[in-house]
Amino acid sequence: MVLMALTAPVRIADTVSARQFTGSASLGRAAAAVGVLAALISLAGSWIPSLWGDEAASVLSATRPVGSLLAMLTHVDAVHGAYYLGLHAWTDVFGSSPFSVRLPSAIAIGVCAAAVTWLCGRFGSRRFAILAGVFAAILPRLTYAGEEARAYAFDAAITAVLCVILAELMLRREPRSTRMLWMAYAATLAIGIYAFLYVSLMILAAGVVVLCTPHLRQEWRRWVVSSAAAGAIAAPVFVLAFIERSQIAFLAHRNVVNPDAVLVKMWFGDTPFAVLAWALVAVAVGGFAMDAVRSRRAGVAMGARLEVIALAWLVIPVAILLVASPFVAGYTARYGTFAAPAAAVLMAIGVRRIARMRWLAAVAIAAVLASAAPIWVDQRQPYAKNQSDWNEIAATIHSRAVMGDGIVFDEAVRPSRRPHLALDTNPAAFAAVRDVALETPFAASDTWHGVAFTIPEAARLGRFDGVRRLWVVEYSTGVAADTSGLSDLEALGYHRADRIELHRSVVYLYTR
Repeated sequence: MVLMALTAPVRIADTVSARQFTGSASLGRAAAAVGVLAALISLAGSWIPSLWGDEAASVLSATRPVGSLLAMLTHVDAVHGAYYLGLHAWTDVFGSSPFSVRLPSAIAIGVCAAAVTWLCGRFGSRRFAILAGVFAAILPRLTYAGEEARAYAFDAAITAVLCVILAELMLRREPRSTRMLWMAYAATLAIGIYAFLYVSLMILAAGVVVLCTPHLRQEWRRWVVSSAAAGAIAAPVFVLAFIERSQIAFLAHRNVVNPDAVLVKMWFGDTPFAVLAWALVAVAVGGFAMDAVRSRRAGVAMGARLEVIALAWLVIPVAILLVASPFVAGYTARYGTFAAPAAAVLMAIGVRRIARMRWLAAVAIAAVLASAAPIWVDQRQPYAKNQSDWNEIAATIHSRAVMGDGIVFDEAVRPSRRPHLALDTNPAAFAAVRDVALETPFAASDTWHGVAFTIPEAARLGRFDGVRRLWVVEYSTGVAADTSGLSDLEALGYHRADRIELHRSVVYLYTR
């Protein structure tokens, strides 16, 4: 029944322009319903995977005192400062469990899907709008962002709202009626830049929308002024990002720009879903190109088109990131999250293009839903987040340690993979043990993570005095485990009493 409703024949007005607009109350209810559905899809099972390195940066930043957080932002992660401050307020009320810290992201994806629904309802039927919103709700990049304690879900939501504003500008013919919309554009853009610096690239996407919409071209000065105002409001982020640019310099040494990363991983998760998605996008773009040719031959302007917004949103910001990545280390697949809703819009347009062949449209929708389901399930497995097994580490120590035991962690790996983060993000599970090598707790550090002494340094300070049972947590690649500090412990008189192999860690018990 759902597929039949979504694939019912549509009028030419639905495929060509914005001449039909579903009543605002009816469309608002549809957008709200799709938004709730999207939030629930992202939220379901979000508590299952262990937190991982990037989420630890969020949680450890959010749970430190505000003064400490502001001081940290002058050294690292200033571009995430707005999100960290918001999450700080959230965790003060709701705590910092995986479910709690991921819940705001699920809500943000709900807002994103609702905005996509409203946007598409302004250019077609309510049926088409709901389809686009549902595609946004199940798009793998967005369901991933919706279960992660990072700002990417908010970036997608803010950008979707920004595109709703652009749509309203496209659909209003009188310049006098657009003044408040341009103010809303500037405010939303500034908020988006504070959430994620690269949302600033939407300025160029908006410029393309202005230039491609005949009656909007006369308002290009308002676009310039509004964009400049947003940039001025967000100037502190640009300044701090430049000062802290070395923080992401390591990305320049990663081979992250390749066909699989861009065409599959960035928005679509795996190859079957990507093939279906790109096929529908191709149908949408091909149909738009044919409409443009026909209009040109007839000497008639096409008017406001949803495809203009969606293509500018999808292509321009990400293309700039890809081109610039060898020079400014500016790209990983997750950076394209804020353009992901545009992919959902174009997929829905592709279905609308083939809707006269109801069986084909129904097959396309069913295939999209079916291919998204296993990706969604994989995203909610215990080790789904970068193979992190911190829940296992915490459970092992909680069940086996006795009061007065000591614990040390492998510090030889990069900060985002250090097993110590299992303790920092879930201290209650480690209540029985004493962190004997800790030098500076994360809340007192000028970066997001804490600092530890080496085992010889801690021994000279007497940190091992009286510690007869010592737990050691080493990072493991799944093939071989690190042995950082084990020989130093043996020199102190400790002997291995037990070895517990976990998914990406090995936990040892040493006694003396």
